[in-house]
Amino acid sequence: FKAIGMNLAGLVQCGAWGCFDEFNRIEISVLSVISTQLQTIRNALVHKVKNFVFEGVEIDLDPKVGIFITMNPGYAGRTELPESVKALFRPVVCIVPDLEQICLISLFSDGFLQAKVLAKKMTILYKLAKEQLSKQYHYDWGLRALTAVLRMAGVLRRQSPDLSEMLVLMRALRDMNYPKFVFEDMPLFLNLIRDLFPGLDCPRVGYPDFNKAVETVLNREGFVLLPTQIDKVVQFYETMMTRHSTMIVGPTGGGKTVVIQTLVKAQTLMGLPTKCFTLNPK
Repeated sequence: FKAIGMNLAGLVQCGAWGCFDEFNRIEISVLSVISTQLQTIRNALVHKVKNFVFEGVEIDLDPKVGIFITMNPGYAGRTELPESVKALFRPVVCIVPDLEQICLISLFSDGFLQAKVLAKKMTILYKLAKEQLSKQYHYDWGLRALTAVLRMAGVLRRQSPDLSEMLVLMRALRDMNYPKFVFEDMPLFLNLIRDLFPGLDCPRVGYPDFNKAVETVLNREGFVLLPTQIDKVVQFYETMMTRHSTMIVGPTGGGKTVVIQTLVKAQTLMGLPTKCFTLNPK
């Protein structure tokens, strides 16, 4: 709440507008303190004072200040806003996004001529996957996952302008989703892709130099070369190229640390010095 308080004090003094994104991720105990801070600012605005005491310090008030919050109530790890906070804001509700329309516009902007057909295939695939695949905590079939695929499809389109648009989207859908599946869901998802893109065969992008470096590192460290282990390092490599952050999930002894360390050493071996820092260890 001290960090939020500093931000609020800064907004109040310079008359800026501030938007606190996903506000309901804050713990309920902290929200109660922040509601008091917001109430203090509101009272100052209502009484049109030039300065007031905020968190024990007298500060100036610029009446042009505006404070906004956003929240996603449907996601895990979110807190219900207390009434004391709700009363300070005017609610504006956004309807469920039209995923097909968003995909259509994004694909058109990236130069896909068959954007209408491709957008429909994308949204149908995600709808079927959500219904038919197992329920896993880390699976995401919403707008955020779709936009990540759209970004990758745009990159692939620019890198390989000679490839058919169907093939480009199929590759993006497969490569962006495949690494996150549990073993049982992999064949199911691939079958869904084959049904939506019949007659298309799209081999995975090869990284011969990287694969060779991975094998060299694993041999040097005394590990048995397993195709699934090597493939998981490659998937990690691909995911890091297309995502801002990556989470490796799995049971104890499943090889998560080996995958991370192998990637670091393989990239270093290829002339790209890579460092790994451990934060907040158990």
